Amino acid sequence: MRFGRNTKWLLWLVGLLVVLVLVMMVSSVLGFARIGASRAVRIVFSRLPFVNIERDWSDTDELILMQLRLPRILTACLVGAGLALAGVVFQALLRNPLAEPYILGVSSGGSLGAVIAIMLGIASVKGLPTLPFFAFAGALLTMFLVYSVARVGGRVPTYTLLLAGVITNAFFSAMIMFLVSVIRAEDTHKFILWSMGNLEQLETRLIITAAIFIVPGGLALYYYAQAFNLFSLGEESAAQLGVEVERVKKIAFVLASLITGAAVSVCGIIGFVGLIVPHVMRMVIGADHRILMPASALAGAAFLIAADTIARTIIAPDVIPVGVVTAICGGPFFIYLLRRRRTSFAG
Repeated sequence: MRFGRNTKWLLWLVGLLVVLVLVMMVSSVLGFARIGASRAVRIVFSRLPFVNIERDWSDTDELILMQLRLPRILTACLVGAGLALAGVVFQALLRNPLAEPYILGVSSGGSLGAVIAIMLGIASVKGLPTLPFFAFAGALLTMFLVYSVARVGGRVPTYTLLLAGVITNAFFSAMIMFLVSVIRAEDTHKFILWSMGNLEQLETRLIITAAIFIVPGGLALYYYAQAFNLFSLGEESAAQLGVEVERVKKIAFVLASLITGAAVSVCGIIGFVGLIVPHVMRMVIGADHRILMPASALAGAAFLIAADTIARTIIAPDVIPVGVVTAICGGPFFIYLLRRRRTSFAG
């Protein structure tokens, strides 16, 4: 039986959504304190209105699931989707499969903005979180800095872009470490974990604020999916086909930086999600951004939830930063992509 394009896309999205739900369920029951799958489902459904379920679980089980694991899973879902979507957009705009927020230094710039806000004592104003705004400003300024440095004669060569991103990332990471070294000793450990990507000690208001940035930003980016397809033909060809190239690039850079900054403000620097997920999805389902963008968002959410599950269970009861897990996965993958493109670099 042959399916039409739209039917295939729908099947892919439904399949990825099922995978995401399964990963969330597995993550909710795994941990130092095991909770059975059926019990976890009953606990969740008992919180729904007009649902009466006989209670056969302890208060400890409910506390662990509803106040520790589930918020962490939902946050990983939000951040993973946002970072993967930002990676797709950066790769489309720069026509470079190696581009992603971490490698380009955007995550470090957003993290530096958030750290400065914390250091100045203005992480919140009248109870409202301001970290996403500072992280967004840092991410946006970093993106334009890297792009400006890498631009040579109106073009942005791959090797120049990557080098500018790596140098910027290293410089901002050093600045973050410097700021961490001068804070109060009792806050040092928390800052170090945050700088390596951490999903512990989450603040509900901050997560909600980040979601307000990430979800509408992602929907706005999807509006330009067809324009991103035309960008693959080159900026001149895209302009001839009716795309307002500079306008779309500016809007997309701002929105992708906004999403990255909001994600960083929640859990610090988490690398390689925006590299691995879009590339794998592109190999599996193709390069049409109308399907690639939502598929990458779903796969990014599932990937980060799985990585965080490994981070909090592999040496339980101790927890390692989730950024360490993504880096272990992403480092070899980045080397693989570099080797595939070695001919381009040599030229």
